[in-house]
Amino acid sequence: MSNYETVFISTPVLSNDEYSKTVKKYTDFIEKNGGKLVSKEDWGIRTLAYPIQKKTTGFYTLLEYQLEGALLKKFEVEFKRDENIMRFLTVALDKHAVKYAESRRTRLSGKKEKTEV
Repeated sequence: MSNYETVFISTPVLSNDEYSKTVKKYTDFIEKNGGKLVSKEDWGIRTLAYPIQKKTTGFYTLLEYQLEGALLKKFEVEFKRDENIMRFLTVALDKHAVKYAESRRTRLSGKKEKTEV
């Protein structure tokens, strides 16, 4: 299995429940097809650099996962078919990128712990 990272932007008109269902759809796809979800980060609603579909904001989500390369095409087709997704980008991670992503996650979790105290 290869390591991948996908960032996608969901339309801002979704309610919290609809947004959660949209994200769950993709995490379930990974797990049902024998993949492993390594990390999921909700970056929240952010301003876009330029309007997409006449919208200036969107919900950003980052998924880091392991999946067979043959299934990646099917995974991306699901993004293309979903009207709630405005844009997405998938990147294959090499061993250095995996190590960096792991250190970034631990650094971010450390910051969250400090703010909670």
